[in-house]
Amino acid sequence: MAQFSIREVEGMRQVRIEIDQETIRARRGALSTMRGDIALTPRLPAPADVFRSMFTSEARIRPYYKGSGSIVLQPSLSGYHLLTVQDGETWVLEPGVYWASEGGVSLGMRRERFWPSLWAGDGGLVWKTTLHNVGQVAINAPGPVETIEVQDSDLRVQGRLVLGRTEGLRFSSRNPASFPRNLISGQKRLRVFSGTGKVLVCWTPYWNEHLYRRMTGESIDGALLE
Repeated sequence: MAQFSIREVEGMRQVRIEIDQETIRARRGALSTMRGDIALTPRLPAPADVFRSMFTSEARIRPYYKGSGSIVLQPSLSGYHLLTVQDGETWVLEPGVYWASEGGVSLGMRRERFWPSLWAGDGGLVWKTTLHNVGQVAINAPGPVETIEVQDSDLRVQGRLVLGRTEGLRFSSRNPASFPRNLISGQKRLRVFSGTGKVLVCWTPYWNEHLYRRMTGESIDGALLE
């Protein structure tokens, strides 16, 4: 099994992966350094993946890395969270959250329901990455991540705090209060996750990432020190 870890240097975080005759995949452009006998193989996407990528920020190509050695991915002022997909689980990740995974983890895409996505402000055609089969996954996270279990109830959040959920949870959007009280509540529409399952929630961002975004309106993306 590949060994995933997160290292922190100078307030930045990056994912390190050790492999021994194994295969992993990562988001296109995520590589920082490789050491050892490792081959990088970009695989062409299927026609369906090309079509879906027209309506989402998800990359069409996610290169494979095969062999033995050490792989270090690009650092970020935000952070990463390591997730283990259990047997029988299917995770649904928000757009742009996927970063890297073991080769045995199957990736797919699923379109979110039209009206909930539209009312939530995401647009009508929203495709999200799905994960299934046992293995480790690294995801992008603006801050520390907590896994919350929902048992036949609702989790209602303001803003994009949820990074992913298991298949048993249904996404919807609703007003924070009944009409006309919602007009004076001071709250925008809530993102609601109903049913039974697990949710990955980032309550607060890392302070340096939050400060950088507030000052520049951007996030660091791509290789550093070029």
